[in-house]
Amino acid sequence: MAAMWNHVDKLWDAITNVKGDKIVTYTTKNSNRVETEEGFNEIIWVSGHEESDTPPAGITWEKVNAEMIRLQAEYDAKDYARKRKAEYPSIEKLVVALYDSEDKTSVDAKRAEIKLKYPKPGA
Repeated sequence: MAAMWNHVDKLWDAITNVKGDKIVTYTTKNSNRVETEEGFNEIIWVSGHEESDTPPAGITWEKVNAEMIRLQAEYDAKDYARKRKAEYPSIEKLVVALYDSEDKTSVDAKRAEIKLKYPKPGA
């Protein structure tokens, strides 16, 4: 499994996707455990100036966890694209290649090499 963005950001993305049209904010007692049910149960939910230990209706650990798993799988599936992007020729080299056929050939060869190195899943 590929690495994921910050685990707190992943939790926030999952809650945002699960919450529907509810306005939700929260704070955590221990942000290192937010990806666990125990950590989820320690979240302090904030609505206006009111705080609660209970999540808003419809936001459950099961839904949030399922969404975090889905988001992680989506992120992992794009690992090849992040690796390709890191190694592709720079924008400057691409611009130069627009005007110089020798440079274009070099850029095309480099891109082909990187695509072979990091193939698109299912391709």
